Amino acid sequence: MALPQVSLPTYELEVPSTGKTLKYRPFVVKEEKLLLLALESQDDKQIEDATRTLLKNCITSRVKLDDLALFDLEYIFLNIRAVSVGEVVEMLLTCEDDGETQVKFNLNLTEVEVSKPEGHSNKIMLSDEMGVIMKYPSFEEFVKVSIIGKDTSADVIAIMGKCIDQIFDGEEVYDSSTTSKKEFVEFIENLTNKQFEDVQSFFTDMPVLKHEFKLTNPKTGVENDFIIQGLSNFFG
Repeated sequence: MALPQVSLPTYELEVPSTGKTLKYRPFVVKEEKLLLLALESQDDKQIEDATRTLLKNCITSRVKLDDLALFDLEYIFLNIRAVSVGEVVEMLLTCEDDGETQVKFNLNLTEVEVSKPEGHSNKIMLSDEMGVIMKYPSFEEFVKVSIIGKDTSADVIAIMGKCIDQIFDGEEVYDSSTTSKKEFVEFIENLTNKQFEDVQSFFTDMPVLKHEFKLTNPKTGVENDFIIQGLSNFFG
């Protein structure tokens, strides 16, 4: 006799970059175990495959993971984790006013949103006629930064090159159909310091998973401001 199938609840969220509705379900034990085993292996390819499998299984809407921005993926993963393991995470935070008093805080993951800075644009002018249209880091960087926790600062130029959608110079347009990734990287390497900083600002100012709140130091009575951002920092 076949065993009964467990019915999993379905939830909805709004994808931050597009505003479209996405449906998802909690992960089950075997999916979580697969990811944990991959993390223990410290093998980047295994971790990437396990993360992709978990997200593809849990997202019930039709969507390509590689089309989602890094902050979309962080927001989706956070919400899947919340309905799978628990919405509330207990954190121990140090008050900045005295630098030593620690305060317990119960963070409700469902209250965390993606912060979108005003004036942020993917179009960056490098001269009167020339500029670039950028796209956000996506699944590969999400796994490296948010799941594995790698420091990618040494790979800044390579990441910039991968995130160029188009280069335009007057009426001429260069995109992935006419330009290789290597050529995009070489383009970045030949920018002036000022132009490089302008492109880099696209990444420093892009939307981010973020939660701001205040807590009062029980010893001093001083109210402290706290900002938590980046997926890994929301799990205590």
